[in-house]
Amino acid sequence: MAEAADFQRTSASPARRWLRRTGALLTGAPLLAGLLQLPAATPADAAGQESLQAAAGAGSVSVAVDSLTPSAPSEGDTVTVSGTVTNNGKQTVTGAHVDLQVGPPLETRSSIDTLAKKSDDLQGPSGEKVGGKYTEKYSALTPGVAEPFSISVPADKLDLGRDGVYQLAVSLSGETSAQPWDQVLGVQRTFLPWQPEEAGTKTKTTFLWPLVSSAHMAAETGSNEQQTPVFRDDELAEEISPGGRLDQMVSLGKGLDVTWVVDPDLLASVDAMTRSYQVRAADGSTTPGKNQEVAKHWLAELQQAVTGNEVAALPFGDPDLASLAHNGTNVTGSLGHLKEATDVADKTVDTILHVKPSTDFVWPVDGAVDPSIVKVATSAGADKVITRSDSLQDNLSYTPSAARPIGGGTTAVVADSRMSTAFQGDLTRASASTLAVQRFLAQSLTLGLQTGKQRSVVVAPQRMPSVSQAQAMAEALGTLQDGNWSESQDLTAAAKAKPDPAANTKVPSASAYPSSLRKQELPRAAFEQIARTQGKLDKFKVILTRQSRVVTPFGRAMNREMSTSWRGRGIAAVGYRDGIESYLNGLIDGVKLIQKSETKLSGRSATIPVTVQNNLVQGVEHLELRLTSKNPTRLKIGGDAYEEQPVTVNGGHAQSVKFTTSANANGRAEVVAQLYTEDGQKYGAPVTFDVKVTEVTPTVMLVIGGGVLLLVLAGFRMYTHRKRAAAREAAEDDTVEMDGETDGETDGPHDREDAPQNPEPSGARLKEEAGSGSGADASEQPSDPAPDTAAESADPSGTGERVDR
Repeated sequence: MAEAADFQRTSASPARRWLRRTGALLTGAPLLAGLLQLPAATPADAAGQESLQAAAGAGSVSVAVDSLTPSAPSEGDTVTVSGTVTNNGKQTVTGAHVDLQVGPPLETRSSIDTLAKKSDDLQGPSGEKVGGKYTEKYSALTPGVAEPFSISVPADKLDLGRDGVYQLAVSLSGETSAQPWDQVLGVQRTFLPWQPEEAGTKTKTTFLWPLVSSAHMAAETGSNEQQTPVFRDDELAEEISPGGRLDQMVSLGKGLDVTWVVDPDLLASVDAMTRSYQVRAADGSTTPGKNQEVAKHWLAELQQAVTGNEVAALPFGDPDLASLAHNGTNVTGSLGHLKEATDVADKTVDTILHVKPSTDFVWPVDGAVDPSIVKVATSAGADKVITRSDSLQDNLSYTPSAARPIGGGTTAVVADSRMSTAFQGDLTRASASTLAVQRFLAQSLTLGLQTGKQRSVVVAPQRMPSVSQAQAMAEALGTLQDGNWSESQDLTAAAKAKPDPAANTKVPSASAYPSSLRKQELPRAAFEQIARTQGKLDKFKVILTRQSRVVTPFGRAMNREMSTSWRGRGIAAVGYRDGIESYLNGLIDGVKLIQKSETKLSGRSATIPVTVQNNLVQGVEHLELRLTSKNPTRLKIGGDAYEEQPVTVNGGHAQSVKFTTSANANGRAEVVAQLYTEDGQKYGAPVTFDVKVTEVTPTVMLVIGGGVLLLVLAGFRMYTHRKRAAAREAAEDDTVEMDGETDGETDGPHDREDAPQNPEPSGARLKEEAGSGSGADASEQPSDPAPDTAAESADPSGTGERVDR
């Protein structure tokens, strides 16, 4: 790519150049005369001197510029440079002094990059020393000890000429016992933007201020009416607490003229924390969350901060568009999740922040695009793609405006890569942060001086800046907004700016997509698992009486499964997806059939109960329970091979469904119970059990009937025989009595007095009573016909279940 802004500009005035050269010659004359009087150096001495110079070139003293104020001075300002110098060598440095050196203006943006890469190189140019009283001196620098310095100098003493970016070097000079002459032992270069007057044409700058976090909520909620959310960890509370990353993003962004780029998932998560919530611990237990007030304060501060500024809403969960484009488009339903994430974004932001967000923008990771990413990005309705100039490159000598059409009614908003990446890396050290701020300002000013035409530039920093990075961003942006060469502009206005006709509008090919980014993408397996989870959810929701209690939290969780925040965290992403699917499986298993043991059927017809258990909080409906006989010739269900019955079970209850059966033969018959949804899809696992048929067959009934008839006939015969015997005995008794009366009349009272009062019965009577007792009582009596089924107590007790008859 051609360097932006590689063009010639006017140099310092001829009079100033003549004065500088004359001064240098006069200063160097005495030194040259002294060198001419020295004896010639031997080869060994020359080698030693080269070695010493090499050692000096490595920088035995480190110089750190911790502060440069003001970052962009104007006429009448006093520039103060503060920091530390540290002797990293083994010898004490004597006669040490810190000097400020101002180099010539940097003509191009690439020259700024080059200087930044070699900011501490002793061999590079350092410019002319300010000198005089604007020097800090040390009697000695002890090895390993850091010494502070602070030099303040009026801007007019820095010999700054025309507008531009000047190199400002802070150098430490001194001598050691091994090198007993004054020399530069350490240097740190930075940039000094110089635009003392209002620029005739100001650059319009759009700075994106991202509020994005990782996924902290899953799909799990409490069983109460409020559906108390369950957080995977308490890290979000740390981020929004005072001093936390997101707390700093809000407090630093307040008052800055920025476009807030917000992930609605972050807002929804913090909003959930304002009420009752649970936090899951590492051992799986949950504890009540305690940061409601922190969450309320953060949201209140954010609502105030965004007032008057544009808010751009990303799709819910900040889905990884590149991963979706490269690995998910061939998986059914993946693009549908992106559409849902886009649709819910507007309402979420409006409800929580009370502002109407822009949902026209999508932001692929690092602004890297290819045709498939653009296609996916716009499939959900967005027509503006935030990309970056290191992806959509221009072969121009200047930086064109951000907006440009890329076909299909889509606008690419091309962020400047140099300014967007200025705040990456470790900025915890003050020196690193200061250098980042000065480099950002230098790039901005140089861009503005390239042409006389006004241009629109967009800055899209990293998605989740650290606290130190956010602080550097805020410092640089504050200086830029107070400067003389830039004015703020929101993202929508930048996208509507007139495109530069010479700017590149061709989206790079798929092969140009950075391999380093491709390695971090979500794999196809991730989208397949999401699709599998969605399929289970679709089958599950149709039986629920209150679908939203399950569909909404799981829908949002699947949006989070596609989040850009999973890049570089593959193992954690797998764990998150597995947790979502496992929790859904548990809910599905909450509605199931109760296992049954062997059932005994002791008649030709009976009812078999099958129990459906609902362990969910809400009721279930639209279910059919089918009971099927695997051997319908032996056992029929409802007169056929199977029977279906509708099922409705209240939450936390069980319902028994009874099926009528009829047996045709003895033996075992396998029976299968299976739940189905109304559309004929199987629900849950089947329950299989055996039914043992012990029915009495018609042939046996005929035999038993014949036996009963014989017993009845035999009983009737015995009854007739006994009746006749009783008649004969009665007749005999009458004959005896008559004889007794005759004898009495003959014998007189004497004989009657001798007769016993309770005579024993005769032998015939004893025999008949005995027969009656042993024969009549033990004989079979007529009874009602036998029932179709034997009494339940007739079967031996066993492990099988009894059924209702």
